[in-house]
Amino acid sequence: MKIISIKNLSKTYNTGKISFKALDNVSVEVESGEFVAIMGPSGSGKSTLMHLMGFLDSPDSGSYTLNGVETAKLSDDEYAQLRSGFIGFVFQQFHLLPRENTVENVELPLIYAGKPESHGEGKKLLAEVGLIAKESNMPNELSGGERQRVAIARSLVNNPEVILADEPTGNLDSKSQTEIMQLLAGLNKKGKTVIMVTHDEEVSEYAGRIVRIRDGKIVSDTVNKGKFYEEPPGFKAGIDSAKSIAKPVISRIEFVDYIRQAFNSIMGNKLRSVLSMLGILIGVAAVIAMLALGQGAKDAIQKSLSSLGTNLLTVIPGNIRMGGVSLGTGTVTRFTLQDVDELAKLPEVKFTSGTVSGRGQIVYQDKNWSTQVQGVGENYPVMRNSVPAFGSFYTENDMRTRNRVCIIGQTVATNLFGDADPLGQQIKINRTSFKVIGVLPAKGSSGWRDQDDVIVMPLTTAMFRLLGKEYVDSIDVQVKDFSMMQDAQDSITALLRKKHKITNPDDTSFQIMNMADIQKTMTDTANSMSLLLGFIAAISLVVGGVGIMNIMLVSVTERTREIGLRKAIGAKRKDIMTQFIIESVLMTFIGGVAGIIFGSSATLLLSAVAKWTTSISLVSVVGVTLFSIGVGVVFGILPAQKAAQLNPIDALRYE
Repeated sequence: MKIISIKNLSKTYNTGKISFKALDNVSVEVESGEFVAIMGPSGSGKSTLMHLMGFLDSPDSGSYTLNGVETAKLSDDEYAQLRSGFIGFVFQQFHLLPRENTVENVELPLIYAGKPESHGEGKKLLAEVGLIAKESNMPNELSGGERQRVAIARSLVNNPEVILADEPTGNLDSKSQTEIMQLLAGLNKKGKTVIMVTHDEEVSEYAGRIVRIRDGKIVSDTVNKGKFYEEPPGFKAGIDSAKSIAKPVISRIEFVDYIRQAFNSIMGNKLRSVLSMLGILIGVAAVIAMLALGQGAKDAIQKSLSSLGTNLLTVIPGNIRMGGVSLGTGTVTRFTLQDVDELAKLPEVKFTSGTVSGRGQIVYQDKNWSTQVQGVGENYPVMRNSVPAFGSFYTENDMRTRNRVCIIGQTVATNLFGDADPLGQQIKINRTSFKVIGVLPAKGSSGWRDQDDVIVMPLTTAMFRLLGKEYVDSIDVQVKDFSMMQDAQDSITALLRKKHKITNPDDTSFQIMNMADIQKTMTDTANSMSLLLGFIAAISLVVGGVGIMNIMLVSVTERTREIGLRKAIGAKRKDIMTQFIIESVLMTFIGGVAGIIFGSSATLLLSAVAKWTTSISLVSVVGVTLFSIGVGVVFGILPAQKAAQLNPIDALRYE
């Protein structure tokens, strides 16, 4: 049965302005099970003929039928499948991957043949070629003959029908030459079709047929008895030959093997890989730190605003504005305690509290302190999230009787009492005695103002016994539900206009501040700042990605022969692309994980040393990890495409 039928095959190479015809209308046929030696001087075209037989190169014209199938119209992937399962290559230069051990080199074709279940064949074949004792050795730990045995074992791992051997003994001593030729002859005896290119007459004597070629043409084709053939003892390589190439099986991508090989490649150039990942590390760390600072600022703002209360409207007298904020001066509507009570009766309103404020000089024993004094209603602690941390708040009875009691802030308590218990103590505010009945919860600073530097007391006490005011400075209104805020605002406006006889619709002698709007504005501002900081930091991550791309392009150039080998043993374009993209992603992922650790550490250090508010969120960590992986994919595509498009034979010949 004819396994190979070649008719009028021609190939011309163009080098600049010079054309060289390597093959000129060559026709040859090979029967299944033959051992054919192709001989000729250097430049005769014998290697070109073998490369065309193995689909490492393509002819300019002619017909090539393999196992009854015309190959001219097959796709690149189908050619790769033939190189993976139907043809096995043995090269003069061995072409073993330096970062893979002996077994891994032998089993490399299994990745592209989609046979993960066949792992373990490598050891079996190494035993058959006499190298089982060196299964874990690296290629540089083997002799020339041992490397060629590994290459032969690799060519057999997918049980091919045809073995193409290109000068298999060209780099070997006489003893190793004999061993390799006996192995090839033994394979032929077991049913394999062996086609060997050689210029050595002694080596050709192992073949049963010798085809001589000169100047791109076959000059003779003779039968040879193969007088040197001796079957080596214990060799068991021959397997079933019933295979079809009509419907090549598409190989499954073995990601575990790809990741292992990518990791080996990264570890093979440790310093360069570390320097490449450093850009990603710095970028990710910067993004983590900046987002943590932005989130910390947002949390601090929200915490500060939450202390002001929720669903809160504040009614302020005055119509003069500066930067959109009422100054409470000019033509004003003065609010009374009756206004506070009237607003509390609106259906949308839950609580109300009038407020007056002023400065007070506080004296306790030999200590004194100047602070803000506020008179507020009994609902103030619920409305403003100010339930005392210690002690209690005053009651409605205290409001009615204008009782001289007060609740002090944390700053006032610290400056007047230190570590002593302030509850029940008598202090003087502007020379008027007050009893301390509680301490407000800590709220921290809000801009330039310390929210804990305050004293609150019953509204009536502050108005009539301390500050001498007849009108309230503002009215706080808590709405029952957030959805009712606008309705409540409209009702308050209508009520106050009616009560104070304001008929002009353009009269703005009082203003209503919506704390929810203020909170939203400040939160949006914090979010914008956080995104801006993250975007600026992300630029360094993109720069790191460019560095990864540059290194991957260098890697493609350095590993050109490796890429040629992978294609020769069955790798498709998508396999090569996947390999290099995974390698790029792995570098960015490792750099990203290191960046997360470094960025988190830097954030904690800033929080501890600089006392900045920071917050590392899981969303930012996951987001930056996915972004770094995306950078690896995007910047790995160009090098991967460059690698995938390499011609197998050009890549193998690359110096």
